[in-house]
Order: sequence, then structure tokens, then C-alpha cells
Amino acid sequence: MTWDWQVFCQDNITNEVVSGCFGQGGDITYLDWLLSAWGWTVSVSLLALLLALVTGSVIGTLRTLPNNPWLVRLGNAWVELLRNVPLLVQIFLWYHVVPALFPAMRSVSGFVLVVCALGFFTSARIAEQVKAGIQALPRGQRNAGMALGLTTAQCYRHVLLPMAFRIIIPPLTSESMNIFKNSSVAFAVSISELTMFAMQAQEETSRGVEIYLAVTGLYIVSAFIINRIMAFIEKRTRVPGFIAGAAGGH
Repeated sequence: MTWDWQVFCQDNITNEVVSGCFGQGGDITYLDWLLSAWGWTVSVSLLALLLALVTGSVIGTLRTLPNNPWLVRLGNAWVELLRNVPLLVQIFLWYHVVPALFPAMRSVSGFVLVVCALGFFTSARIAEQVKAGIQALPRGQRNAGMALGLTTAQCYRHVLLPMAFRIIIPPLTSESMNIFKNSSVAFAVSISELTMFAMQAQEETSRGVEIYLAVTGLYIVSAFIINRIMAFIEKRTRVPGFIAGAAGGH
């Protein structure tokens, strides 16, 4: 088998090799297309991650509120529903069903709908981690905060959540990496991300090995960057001497 990495320098219309590998004057090479697809993947992933962190933090907190059984049940229902429905099905629901049920959503772009589907799907997993992080804290921290006159909201904001997030950074790292990989299902609703690029470029060029290796490399690079960023955050926010498992029983 011979390798032909010049495939990325070809114009995607004429298949002529372009000097410098980047199109000019409106021409687009497969390298241009690859980098554009990577940009779409990063955009979908980062926006979905932001949505998942906000929503998951709220739902996870609701599931630990004392004396609020209805909010706890609501949070549990959210987690169980979204965790037990496949991501691809949820994307189709957002793309086809939600606009049919709510006509105002018909003007919303597919990009936004995919971000919502991926973000809410991941929020259920993050909610579990936030709940576990809060429950891993010593019970005395909540009691001490309330004894100081803090409201429940203030106790969560200033005492519990800052510590809980330090505990759950390792599983959050995994979810942050997973969201980049899960973004590949966006191809099902015609979002021009890496997986869709790979499928279409392979069909047009018949150079599947080079195309899929390049796409795989970009997924690995994205996951590695997220891993290093989260490792840096974990190192900077680690609480010296705190062991969540040992502290949780006191």
C-alpha cells in the first residue's frame, strides 16, 4: 500500500493539487475542509461542555438539598431519563421531534440543537459526579456553614460546591474528553464536523487510510489538550491533605 498525503492538498472540486495545500480565491482543499471540520467539532464540544457543566451542577445540587423531596425527585428523573436514552436518539429527538412539537424551534439551527442534545446528555453524568462530590464532604461542613448563619444557597455557593468541584475534577476530565468523542454523532444531522468530513472525503478521494488517520489524530490531539488543561486545574486547586473517601464518614 502506498501513502498519498498529497490528498489534503487537492482541490475538493477539481482534485488538482494546490501549491501550499491551502486554497486561494474561493478554492477549498481537503486540508481547508479538515481544519474547518475540526473547528466545528471544537465549537460543538466546548459549547455542549459549558451547557453540561451549568446544567449538571444545578441538577446535581438539587439532588442533595435537604428537606426538598420534590426537587430531589425532579433531579433524579432528569438523570435517569437522559442516561438511559442513547445519545443518537436524543439528537434525533431534538432535531426532528422538538421543532415539530414547538414550531418556534423550527428557526433554530441544527448546530444549536446538537449542542443542546449533547450538553443535556452529558449534564446527567456530571450531575451524578456533582452529587457524589457533595456527599463525599464531611457532614460537619454543611452544619458549620448553617451555624454561621449562612442560608442554604450561601452554604452551597461558598462552602460545599467549591470543595466538591475540587474532588470531582478527575471524573470531569473524563467527561470533557468524552464530549469531544461523542460530538462525532453530530454527523447524523449534517453538522460538518470531523466524522462527516471523513465519510465524505473518503468517498470523494478513495484515500480512506490517510483521511481517517488524520481525523483520528485530531481527536487524539483534542482529548490530550483537554486532559492537560484539566490536569493543570486539578494541580492548582488541590486541597493539601484532603482525602474525600476518608472525610466523608465524619
